[in-house]
Amino acid sequence: MNGSPTDQIPQPEGQIIKTEAPGPQPGKVRKAKPEGKLAGTALKEEDFKDKNVLKEEWNDPGLSYTWSTGVAIGTYLEGLKKGKLLGVRCRSCNRIMVPPRMFCEECFKTVDEFVPVQDTGTVNTFAICYIKTDASRQKKPQLPAVVELDGASKGMGILHLLGEVRPADVKIGMKVKAVWKPARERKGDITDIRYFKPFETAPAAPEAVKRTQKPKAVAVKPKPKALTGKQKPKRKGA
Repeated sequence: MNGSPTDQIPQPEGQIIKTEAPGPQPGKVRKAKPEGKLAGTALKEEDFKDKNVLKEEWNDPGLSYTWSTGVAIGTYLEGLKKGKLLGVRCRSCNRIMVPPRMFCEECFKTVDEFVPVQDTGTVNTFAICYIKTDASRQKKPQLPAVVELDGASKGMGILHLLGEVRPADVKIGMKVKAVWKPARERKGDITDIRYFKPFETAPAAPEAVKRTQKPKAVAVKPKPKALTGKQKPKRKGA
């Protein structure tokens, strides 16, 4: 039965109750305003033509879904295209979070302040993977790792691949640096970073010489005495 708010619904007791659609409720409706500068990301017709959107299609029911990257990830991807890594700062707890998100999961405040972080970091955890995404085996393993980025809060980082390193040499706490694609090849994807490679930090400066150390004594030769008028210099061979 295709019902409507005014259909008569028979009851077991034989009574008929008529239902009506609820009318407008009294009181003023307030629209929720998000905190911060959240204007949203509008999709354009060109975005669909150029396939710059995330799209999923279901063949059986004939449904399709399209997602926008949004403010946080959209700004993050734009930074990658320019060779920059961006995070967001929470003005309440002062955490710098990477990848960016639109609210702080600790104090539940909206965040909209984007700050740059460095493209260097520390390996937090890693894996040596001989299995591809299609479950086939590969001879040369991939090295996925979580890299905590310098300039971000503790525990904040991204999942990426390691390169220019042997699997036996990878270790937790290893310092790594991003290897970027050339600017002309970047598209605003996480793959604009080819991989992270190990690098050595600058050695610490040598300690200053303690001032308490006394300088070493240097022997000084005595100067020859000046000859008086009565003294005559000796001749050679005399």
